[in-house]
Order: sequence, then C-alpha cells, then structure tokens
Amino acid sequence: MEEKFLDLLNKVNREGMENLINFIKKTDFFRAPASTRFHGSREGGLVEHSLKVYEVLKHKVENCIEKIDVSDETIILVALLHDICKANFYKVDYRNAKNELGVWEKVPYYTIDDTIPYGHGEKSVMMITEYIKLTPEEKYAIRWHMGFTEPKEQYTTIGIAYTKYPLALLMHEADLEATYFYDT
Repeated sequence: MEEKFLDLLNKVNREGMENLINFIKKTDFFRAPASTRFHGSREGGLVEHSLKVYEVLKHKVENCIEKIDVSDETIILVALLHDICKANFYKVDYRNAKNELGVWEKVPYYTIDDTIPYGHGEKSVMMITEYIKLTPEEKYAIRWHMGFTEPKEQYTTIGIAYTKYPLALLMHEADLEATYFYDT
C-alpha cells in the first residue's frame, strides 16, 4: 500500500512535493492506525483508509450528477492527505485483559499522543502547507472533511463551505463511506 500511495503522490506536480513526501516517509504514516478503536485501528490502517478515501472520492467526482471541475492532483491531495495529522499521533501502550482462557495478560492498544494540539482538519492543512501550496478548494475539503461530527456551533460554517466548495462535501462523504462501508 505504501508503494501505491507514493505512486499517486508522485503524480502531483507541485513545488515542495518531494519535501512533503520525504517528511511523510520519516513519520509512522504507513504503520499508523486510522483510529484507536473505530475504523482502521490496526497497523497500516491509516494508509489503507487514505487509499480507500481516494478511490471513493475519485468515483464520486467522476459520477457526480452536477459536473464538478476538479483535477486529478486535487483528488489525490485531499484524499490521501486529509488525515496526515494522524502521523506520529498514536502510540502503543499496554493494558491487562483476560484472554480466551480467562487468564490476565498484557495486551497492546493504541492511545493518542498529540504533540501538536491544533485540531484535526486544520492541523492537516497546516502540516501540508508547510511544504506545498494548496488551493482554497483543497484547504476547505481537507479542513471540513469531518463534516457534522464537528461541534454544532460549526454547522453553519460547514454548510457555507459545502455550498461554496462542493468538493468539500464529497470529501466528507468519501471519508464516511470509507469508514463505514469498508472499515478502513
């Protein structure tokens, strides 16, 4: 999956892209889970989830009833990097749990170690823009990919963003579908 992910990113022709890819390679992105217990809570879950989001988003853009003019580069960037904020975010810890024989044993589990507490979507945008420029549409799609799981005080803002940038709504839908239809 790492090779497929990097092959797609290498199709993006933006100044600084090589530095962004080198940064990603130095993180645990390809080993990290997508979450602690919900979707993709396994080693490699993050890259698996990101690739599935790409696949779903590409399909949604290509088959949207209302034509959306979005480049392949944009689809690659927003889908693959929407959760870059989860790189170096999780760590393995241990807890006691009974095994199938009823014997207590130490078992690993993922915990959060957020050394850059800057939110979720906005943190991904910040991390990406340290290396490459994003279009406003790309920024909005990444920032609001969590949709209405954001605090209710954000709902009006989210709605405005989705109206202004339909890709942001499609990105949210792709993230949900990858999570709930494919458990990635």
